[in-house]
Amino acid sequence: MKNCIFCKIISGDLPSSKVFEDETCVAFKDIHPQAPFHVLIVPREHFDSLDKAEEKHKETLGHLLLTAAEIARREGFSQKGYRVVINTNADGGQTVFHLHVHLLAGRIFVFPPG
Repeated sequence: MKNCIFCKIISGDLPSSKVFEDETCVAFKDIHPQAPFHVLIVPREHFDSLDKAEEKHKETLGHLLLTAAEIARREGFSQKGYRVVINTNADGGQTVFHLHVHLLAGRIFVFPPG
């Protein structure tokens, strides 16, 4: 999508601090981190939110979660723990309407989060 900030990052039109990329997704540091380690994992295919996901996105959604776990292991957070979040729509805290997974680590998290 032309006006989507994440699509612009994926295409290279906007800079980012990438930590991972493959044929399905791109992961980069959040510019407003909520934890010492905060990465966004974004599918290359644009779809607005989890609410807009379809059957055809099953493999992509699984890939995003496995990528989060891989990055957490690589960065040394798997033993102590980390949080994976998908905000959906405005009341769910979503501010960029291109589905993305937040990987947060490096501090203790409480529950419930909101």
